[in-house]
Amino acid sequence: MTTYVYDFEHGDKDQKDLLGGKGANLAEMTKLGLPVPPGFTITTEACRAYLEQGQAPAELGVQVTKELRLLEQKMGRRLGNADDPLLVSVRSGAKFSMPGMMETVLNIGLNDDSVEGLGRIGGDERFAWDSYRRLIQMFGATVMHIESSRFADALDAKKDEHGAKTDPELSVDALRELVDEYKQIVRDETGRDFPQWPREQLDMAIIAVFKSWNTERARLYRRRERIPHDLGTAVNVCTMVFGNMGDTSGTGVAFTRDPSTGHSGHYGDYLINAQGEDVVAGIRNTMSLADMGTHHPEPFKQLEQNLHLLETHYRDLCDVEFTVERGKLWMLQTRVGKRTANAAFRIAGQLVDEQLITMNEALERVTGEQLVQLMFPQLDPDGDRTLLTRGMAASPGAAVGTIVFDSAAAVAKAEAGEKVLLVRRETNPDDLSGMIASVGILTARGGKTSHAAVVARGMGRTCVCGAEELQIDANAKTMVVGDRTFGEGDWLSIDGATGEVFEGELEVVPSPVMRYLEEGIERGVEGLDDETTELVKAVDRLLTHADKVRRLDVRTNADTADDSRRARQLGAQGIGLCRTEHMFLGDRRVLIERMILATSDEDKQSALDALLPLQRQDFVEMLEAMDGLPMTVRLLDPPLHEFLPDLTELSVKVAVAEAKGEPDARDVELLTAVRKQHESNPMLGLRGVRLGLTVKGLFALQVRALAEAAAIRKQAGGDPRPEVMVPLVGSINELDLIRDEAERIIAEVAEQQGVELQMPIGTMIELPRAALTAERIAESADFFSFGTNDLTQTTWGFSRDDVEAAFFTNYMDKGVFTVSPFETIDRTGVGRLVQLGAEGGRAGNPGIHLGVCGEHGGDPASIHFFDSVGLDYVSCSPFRVPVARLEAGRATVGDSDATA
Repeated sequence: MTTYVYDFEHGDKDQKDLLGGKGANLAEMTKLGLPVPPGFTITTEACRAYLEQGQAPAELGVQVTKELRLLEQKMGRRLGNADDPLLVSVRSGAKFSMPGMMETVLNIGLNDDSVEGLGRIGGDERFAWDSYRRLIQMFGATVMHIESSRFADALDAKKDEHGAKTDPELSVDALRELVDEYKQIVRDETGRDFPQWPREQLDMAIIAVFKSWNTERARLYRRRERIPHDLGTAVNVCTMVFGNMGDTSGTGVAFTRDPSTGHSGHYGDYLINAQGEDVVAGIRNTMSLADMGTHHPEPFKQLEQNLHLLETHYRDLCDVEFTVERGKLWMLQTRVGKRTANAAFRIAGQLVDEQLITMNEALERVTGEQLVQLMFPQLDPDGDRTLLTRGMAASPGAAVGTIVFDSAAAVAKAEAGEKVLLVRRETNPDDLSGMIASVGILTARGGKTSHAAVVARGMGRTCVCGAEELQIDANAKTMVVGDRTFGEGDWLSIDGATGEVFEGELEVVPSPVMRYLEEGIERGVEGLDDETTELVKAVDRLLTHADKVRRLDVRTNADTADDSRRARQLGAQGIGLCRTEHMFLGDRRVLIERMILATSDEDKQSALDALLPLQRQDFVEMLEAMDGLPMTVRLLDPPLHEFLPDLTELSVKVAVAEAKGEPDARDVELLTAVRKQHESNPMLGLRGVRLGLTVKGLFALQVRALAEAAAIRKQAGGDPRPEVMVPLVGSINELDLIRDEAERIIAEVAEQQGVELQMPIGTMIELPRAALTAERIAESADFFSFGTNDLTQTTWGFSRDDVEAAFFTNYMDKGVFTVSPFETIDRTGVGRLVQLGAEGGRAGNPGIHLGVCGEHGGDPASIHFFDSVGLDYVSCSPFRVPVARLEAGRATVGDSDATA
């Protein structure tokens, strides 16, 4: 028979899967000899069985009865006994902390008879009736699903009636009246009386905790925190101890260090004559732990000793709940405490200095996402603000600027020294120049992996996407939200960490951590106060250690010399992806149009010849910025139609002109070309290597430009290390054809310029077939770079731009995804292909170099996976480079989340 119930004396802190975090830590504190009220834990297995079967396992009731009787024997009291009642609390406790998401019921066992017995035994009728009204209130809201405001309103009315400002001021008679009113609320709302049988109360409360695992708020929290939906929660049944037994009693929450700043010392809140929920609910002003020491010195001294013991035992910041019952301290809960990003880095360093943990363990105590929070500027939290709407927090940070509705205006105003926010319904590749010019991007459509979000994160730009309340008319240059209309030039402030959009020009507070990352530790701390200096040095200490221990190299995705230089400042060890298509936009787009419209080889070559010096100069500048480090250049990947006008817009334009009898010959010619290039599914059409094999001279132009740029840098005394990456290869034959041409051009340039050129040629693995035939393809490849964006699309059959807005939210709600596969690598599907590709690549070419250049290269969870399958490097946007460095170090030292 499966064991579903364990008492607190059997278990430890390592059994969180079975006992939940709360139950495992209660067992651990019991083992340590701390004063824990006796009780037992119902396992997560029981919860999962209930959720699967719709009813509790048959054995559960029997096992609860056995443990309950043992508890009654230990305490010398029986549950709900009329003369000397045992009362218990019923609390949820999942493996991962989910504060406030699930249910708690206190004072189980009270009824119309036992409340009198409790009053006699406790010598305090008021305390007994206060406990009874709390049970009905909590049980009614949590178990019987009565709107909690019904009870709160009745309580407020009773205080007004009796002239009481706070709950403790209510007399015994007032509380008796309130209990009767609460019971009537239960009858009115449910059609039944409040249950008087203590065991029925207990069983109903246990089932309510099971059910609370799947409430909407709990599911939403798990989605945000990436907690699996199938874990279930444990239930902890604990003997009640009372902090509301008069002025010698109280309850509180304590931390072994300040969770906001990381400063050492004990921090927390305390309430005299109260139960624990009063502290959490914030219904009364609390006192500090120091005040507790004044009012209850002996319990406070014991608490300090216990806090010190727990922090030493857990070797981390601990969060503790406790109660003082008539001068006796009881420990109700402990866990490793949540903390701010500031505190996380400070505390990790402090624990190393105190020789409680090693530097490797300190790396496990911080995360890349915490580092991100420290890197982005923030809106001044103390400033006045008017919230207009909320969207999706797509790229963190604060951005304040005047509204522009198109890229041309963004560029023009930015060049004039203005700070602008690009406001669009959605963005597309044509908006790149405007996005670069803007301090932030705001869209009415799109999600976290939309074009706007992906590009913004890549550039370190603040972005809010999917603000659906916005009505944006780019032609009229207006943005309407509610009854407010904003035009070009009006000020907005956006918070990419929360998705909030504010009216007006709010003050932005810069990040000292970002200044350190860009300028180094010595200049980065100049002029800072002691507290901020301490934080920056804590970040530097851990990031430096991560660099020392990590196995993975960290490169960057960069398309300009400015991005290359910035990424190198941030610690990039080369460029893992240079997307050459971005070099063909803007003013150069007309040259691509000329090539597409060319009717002869001569015209086509003329257009390519015009592009050659432009692209060569781009490469020269980037190679100079990355001197001595590898620079992987991806040959043109997108279909040619992306460089041509939109089919619908151009069709309308030509039709209108023809209707007026004023046709434009160039527009007509362009329309013919656009129709010719149009594809039903361009993602799977003429792009990547297929484009290079179909459009003669296109890849040759790019290889020549890169080779000549490398030669120029060599002649200037530099150390260029270019690499040629062929996109979308599915067959070794495709790669061989491009490689033969590329090697011929490289040799030709080397001979012409009188230099030696070493230019590795590899491919981007972004098709399932490429991953599955990697051993064969590797015979002709010097390196593989896994393009996980397209590999995710082709593996799942998703078009990212189409499906995310269409049904991803529904998939999240239904539990198909806990996180978008475009944010974090799908380990069992896409990740399996990466693993097979890596294994095949090394089998076909033992010396092959393996990396990843998709968006996942900057995602913390994905980085751990890439380390586990033995890739050599990850490549990510410049802004994410420090994050990748930190996470690569964490992966190496064996963070427990690496295989979660």
